[in-house]
Amino acid sequence: MAAYIGTATSRVDGVAKVTGAAKYAAEFNVSGLAHGSVVCSTIAKGRITRIDTSAAMRVEGVLTVLTHENRPPMPDNDQAYKDEVAPSGSPFRPLYDGRIMFNGQPIGLVVAETSDIARFAASLVRVEYDEEVHVTDVYRQRDQAVPPKPPTNPFEAMFAPPKARGAPEQSLAAAAVRHEGEYYVPIEHHNPMELFASTVIFESNGKLTVYDKTQGVQNVQKYLCGVFGMKPEDVRVMSPFMGGGFGSGLRPQFQVVLAVLAARALQRSVRVVLTRPQMYVLGYRPAMIQHIAIGANAHGTLDAITHDAVTVTSQYEDHHRQETGWSGLLYKSAHAKYEHRLARLDLATSCDMRAPSAASAVYALECAMDELAIALELDPLELRLRCYSDRDQHDDRPYGSKALRECYRQGAEAFGWDKRTPEPRSMRDGSDLVGWGMATGVWEALQVPITVRIVLTADGRAEVACATSDIGTGTYTIMAQVAADMLGLPLDNISVKLGDSSLPQSPVEGGSWIAASVSNGIVTTADAIRDELLRLARQMPNSPLANAAPHQVALSDGRLVSKRDASRTVSIADVMRHGAVDRIEMEKTTDPGHDATRANNTHAAIFAEVKVDEQLGVIRVTRVVSAVAAGRILNTKTGASQILGSVVGGIGMALHEETLIDHRFGRIMNANIAEYHVPVNADVHDIKVIFVDEPDDSNPLGIKGLGEIGIVGVAAAIANAVYHATGKRVRDLPITLDKLQGDGR
Repeated sequence: MAAYIGTATSRVDGVAKVTGAAKYAAEFNVSGLAHGSVVCSTIAKGRITRIDTSAAMRVEGVLTVLTHENRPPMPDNDQAYKDEVAPSGSPFRPLYDGRIMFNGQPIGLVVAETSDIARFAASLVRVEYDEEVHVTDVYRQRDQAVPPKPPTNPFEAMFAPPKARGAPEQSLAAAAVRHEGEYYVPIEHHNPMELFASTVIFESNGKLTVYDKTQGVQNVQKYLCGVFGMKPEDVRVMSPFMGGGFGSGLRPQFQVVLAVLAARALQRSVRVVLTRPQMYVLGYRPAMIQHIAIGANAHGTLDAITHDAVTVTSQYEDHHRQETGWSGLLYKSAHAKYEHRLARLDLATSCDMRAPSAASAVYALECAMDELAIALELDPLELRLRCYSDRDQHDDRPYGSKALRECYRQGAEAFGWDKRTPEPRSMRDGSDLVGWGMATGVWEALQVPITVRIVLTADGRAEVACATSDIGTGTYTIMAQVAADMLGLPLDNISVKLGDSSLPQSPVEGGSWIAASVSNGIVTTADAIRDELLRLARQMPNSPLANAAPHQVALSDGRLVSKRDASRTVSIADVMRHGAVDRIEMEKTTDPGHDATRANNTHAAIFAEVKVDEQLGVIRVTRVVSAVAAGRILNTKTGASQILGSVVGGIGMALHEETLIDHRFGRIMNANIAEYHVPVNADVHDIKVIFVDEPDDSNPLGIKGLGEIGIVGVAAAIANAVYHATGKRVRDLPITLDKLQGDGR
């Protein structure tokens, strides 16, 4: 039987998605379903002095209007509102009191018989405020930015800036060649296709089934139990399909609280679907101001680097990630210093967005490296090779695997980098200026504890179950592939259950850790299935496997087979029949632990071509080659799709995406996908994905994860290409026509 791991396997859930059989959070219907519409604040800071719901209540079909004044009781402590990925601080409490902390904050919920009635009635709610002075501009708050609080647990410690090493200031001052610059990434929003929604099914015994758009059903379940004081067995959260998250669904969102609040108050089922503008207050990639200084000797190796960043968070929580230390994973430098500060603004808390911190920080780092290469009169690729590090500079430890050199080689060859002329404005295609730029990508390769259940039946079928989510990345498919190979069954004989809080334990899906975690979890449980089958096989009369040890036996083609002698074999069906069992069920937890002696990262080399209309300044990204080293690739088809989508996101980051705030009102002005620009078909041209072979033994299958690495470095490669084409260095994103013509920030 052919192996499935490593092949270009089509999605096992593809038919369900294209035929409409796949149901999303807002598509589960029951009789008597009520609909909620959220009322949002129109100021950024202050207090509600009066809220008039009388006009809304007079609308026929309106059932109730919930506000902080009439809501059912809610807990008065922060811990009740904490979720498993919550940052330090005081989590937002929907409808808790009359305090306003950001424009667009939910302050009421109109519940009606239909969604149209609810939305109309919501427009009739009148609110008066005692408004306070707010600040939503990171540049105004820059000087008041503060360092993150010291970490209190290992999770928070992951995000602390690395410790300084050497004497960076003195080494910078003495460096033969220096570059210093400031780089800016604006607030960006995820804009997944599916709107955030929650459908709460209220059962006669008071138990709830919650269909929620989320990247972690068990995280939402625990959160709801905390907020509403319910037992876990009384709340079941399900999310079988998700139309994109990109990090916006890692934490429970406010609509699920409002929907449960209304369902419990009315004792009937309720659905709440957010509008596109309302999704813009759910979290965002924080704006980041970065200052980088790099010093090198005349031979093009680094003497020192300093990298400091100011990022955005809310007034009530300290969301941050490891913003500044990525250079220590890529380049040798004996002297370095990293600083990170938080600017507290009157906005909702920022959150993770694909490759959080790396996408923003590596943009600045790789543009700075490009500028240093120009100062040194070195090819940008050659500079990176001279500065290449085989060890994690922060902890002076080797990498478990690092095939970045091969990424550079294969990517450059596929792109034709050796044909690049170094001078800006030296390459043309008719009236277009042509620019070639490159950059490096780096991300973490993590694995987390997870539990998987497998049920094998005598007819040669298996059900694999885990509470993890498929956020559109293809988790259903890779789980089926791995299970088919580990159990020796055809892919069509594997069924996968996920996205259900009642299933075995899983963390939230994020950080590129689920593919490795759940796949190796399947290996652990499949081994237990094999061991039980072997125990039964040994009891068969004249068993060919009577003396075989578990490690000497494999499951293949529906049979137990000796690895030493393929003729010694017995079918799974015969084993189960002789053992008088019709099913074998195993549930095992896989805890990978943490190997502190090695660094585990994924890497990429990105090469980009842009063509710039010399008269109009219009920029087109005409070619991108992304060469990725990420351990063993489970599915080359869905894996390539992940990188393609990430590159498109990187194009958006470089040229299109920017959340615009009117700071007079603290209000997002382009909270829609008409005015918040993202790449469309016409913006996406030739993208080539190369998977570089990278054996890795950090886990049984050698998997590293692909979700994040594909976007890291893309914006920098494009920005560097724009400079090469035009001779104009734009250091604040996105790169737009006016910035090419003007002086930049």
